[in-house]
Amino acid sequence: METDVESLKYDRGTHFEFGKNWTAYSLTVTEDDIARSMREMRRMLGRESLHGLRFLDIGCGSGIHALAALRLGAAMVTAIDIDPHSVGAARALIGQHWAQANYLIREGNVFLLTPDDLGHFDLVYSWGVLHHTGDMWTAIRRAAGFVEPGGTLAIALYRKTPMCAFWRWEKRRYTRGGPFFRGAAIGVFVAARVLRDAVRLKNPMAKIRVHNEKRGMKWYTDVIDWLGGYPYESASPKEVAAFLEPIGFRPRATFKARRDLGLLGSGNAEYTFEKAGPPAAAALEASG
Repeated sequence: METDVESLKYDRGTHFEFGKNWTAYSLTVTEDDIARSMREMRRMLGRESLHGLRFLDIGCGSGIHALAALRLGAAMVTAIDIDPHSVGAARALIGQHWAQANYLIREGNVFLLTPDDLGHFDLVYSWGVLHHTGDMWTAIRRAAGFVEPGGTLAIALYRKTPMCAFWRWEKRRYTRGGPFFRGAAIGVFVAARVLRDAVRLKNPMAKIRVHNEKRGMKWYTDVIDWLGGYPYESASPKEVAAFLEPIGFRPRATFKARRDLGLLGSGNAEYTFEKAGPPAAAALEASG
């Protein structure tokens, strides 16, 4: 039986333990990982610097994206996550790699926090998170509400595929399952990925190395995140644009939105949107 939406939105006990996964990952982060995360953020946002910008990271996980924003020159970074383990991991990671005090990391639920609590931001960023909230479209609307006029909303969401119903079942089962089911799911999934690469005459280890060079992430961490990532929703690029344009957002760029059957996962499409209105002076300076 599917868990009701209100429970998914407010009860962390219905979610996969993302924070524990990101805590384990954060202990392995290197300077190379941080540099890759910065590079990927620059690519997605289409700018070399975040100098002077107010940056909000919704669902900060390990904290590596918030750290990348600081390294790219953001004037102030606010990072929130519903999972206290993620909050702890982000505080530890940023505390280890950043000496200034221009950041705030706090536990918070996107459905409960408002601009009265946090303020408005030049750049609101949420990579691979809003589809795990239990009510994705409301979460997107809430995230959009934090964007300053003229500011940017940058989000990554699971691509919609024919296999989404299966993956929703699998993720719910994995989240509720014990060590035996989880171990079996990991084994089958990894074996299927290796077999696919072998059929395509590709070196699985080489693909893992390439994966690790993207976004500063680790292959095995992402495998667990995929298999356990419940709640789960997905969207097509057309749906995302149709939702955001009527509430005052203009599409700027879309990445990784290719069609896929989703047999071994869907992956994230990345979107950047600009909110109508004059940009703040800091945003103009950063984009110049």
